[in-house]
Amino acid sequence: MKQLEVRQTNDGSKTLYLADLDETYHSSHGAIQEAMHVFIEHGLKFMAPKTKELTIFEMGFGTGLNAFLTAQWAQKNHQEIRYIGIELHPVPEEIWKQMDYVQDEVEMYSKIMSTEWGHFNEIHPDFHLKKIEQDIHQLQTAEKVDLIYFDAFGPRAQSEMWELPVLTKMHELLNPGGVFVTYCAQGQMKRNLKSLGFSLESLPGPPGKREMTRAIKI
Repeated sequence: MKQLEVRQTNDGSKTLYLADLDETYHSSHGAIQEAMHVFIEHGLKFMAPKTKELTIFEMGFGTGLNAFLTAQWAQKNHQEIRYIGIELHPVPEEIWKQMDYVQDEVEMYSKIMSTEWGHFNEIHPDFHLKKIEQDIHQLQTAEKVDLIYFDAFGPRAQSEMWELPVLTKMHELLNPGGVFVTYCAQGQMKRNLKSLGFSLESLPGPPGKREMTRAIKI
């Protein structure tokens, strides 16, 4: 893993800064605030009423924040969730142990971050997690999902993640009626999604961002 620096964001929660890309893993305005607003409020809560068992795919597992918040929500709301997270460069244990998302749920977060890669593991009865250590371009799976948390580094740092080859793969992963949600509102990214047959919504963004994007597979 390239050199990572732990930084505090404006809501008091921590994120990681990757100097090689000059990019943080989460918004400097607030890591937890951003994750809750984009992925939980406008992704998970939007899709959960539609199905008893929800399958989620996360592009960019990173520090496990989105998985942790989703696992918390699943436990509280008794929602069955199968969660797949892909990450080419797993965060080392000595780094993720410095994250402070967990408060009184250290055991759940530690289980998420230390569980074996490559197959589903029970984090709690309502939440099963499979972490995949792989480049998204090489991913081959027959599994379909209901919701995608697209949390890759931004277009300025990793433009190829927001272009048609990767977005086409996301479209193929989704069930009809499935949802793709991201903090990004870049014009070219939205045009790419439209060209694939997504129906787009521009929603108010988290603190520090004017807009975010939710796309539905027609």
